[in-house]
Amino acid sequence: MTSSPPVPPQPHCSSSSADPGSMPVVFASELSKAFGRHSAAVTALDRVTVGFEAERFTSIMGPSGSGKSTLLHCLAGLERPTSGSVVIGGSDLSRLSEAQLTTLRRDHLGFVFQAFNLVPTLTAEENITLSERIGGRRVDRQWVAHLVQVLDLGDRLRHRPSELSGGQQQRVAIARALAHRPTVVFADEPTGNLDSHTGGEVLRFLRLAVEQLGQTIVMVTHDPAAAAHTHRVVFLRDGRVEAETRNPSTEDILARLAPRRTAT
Repeated sequence: MTSSPPVPPQPHCSSSSADPGSMPVVFASELSKAFGRHSAAVTALDRVTVGFEAERFTSIMGPSGSGKSTLLHCLAGLERPTSGSVVIGGSDLSRLSEAQLTTLRRDHLGFVFQAFNLVPTLTAEENITLSERIGGRRVDRQWVAHLVQVLDLGDRLRHRPSELSGGQQQRVAIARALAHRPTVVFADEPTGNLDSHTGGEVLRFLRLAVEQLGQTIVMVTHDPAAAAHTHRVVFLRDGRVEAETRNPSTEDILARLAPRRTAT
């Protein structure tokens, strides 16, 4: 009989942010990932060690092929690393079976993708609470109402996705990701399908989720303007962590990226 995975601690709802030196809620140690075998192997991650603090909004940036999406997938348990480990809230993902990983992702992680992935026949409210109902969990109506207020969705709850703008659909997807109070939310290019104005609104709501709802968000993006909404940026290059910066402006990020661009 397969034992249940350790339960990651739930984030408390607080307006304060974790101190920069606090214990990370997600930690990758010597993480490597190769695709293919022998002489055909391609290294996507090369001994990456990095932590992500609770109640912080962190972005991962890097040029195409730097390994940023692979890192996110390994952190979230969507891919198994070739070597190294990932710990989320005390759970070592390398020690979990596929069934246990599925349970952890369902109950303790949230996901926001470039595609909204809403069920077209359901209303916004039904999409937000879908995971709880599928998992047989009680819907915390008070928490969902708070999410709806923060994300400004109160007048859209009975609308179906086709009746919502792209930004509204992504806000519904964010509310769905937060509805079960996940330990961490992983966002993969969440503004990739949106125009700059709408994308900026979505990013402001993601930051509000951290600062007002006490969530932890790790986001992959290629957009310096998007990364400027985060508390911290981790830069990858050739599968390794090259640098990081805190509380960046768009200009700070462009300056960091500029030497890499002129060298290619």
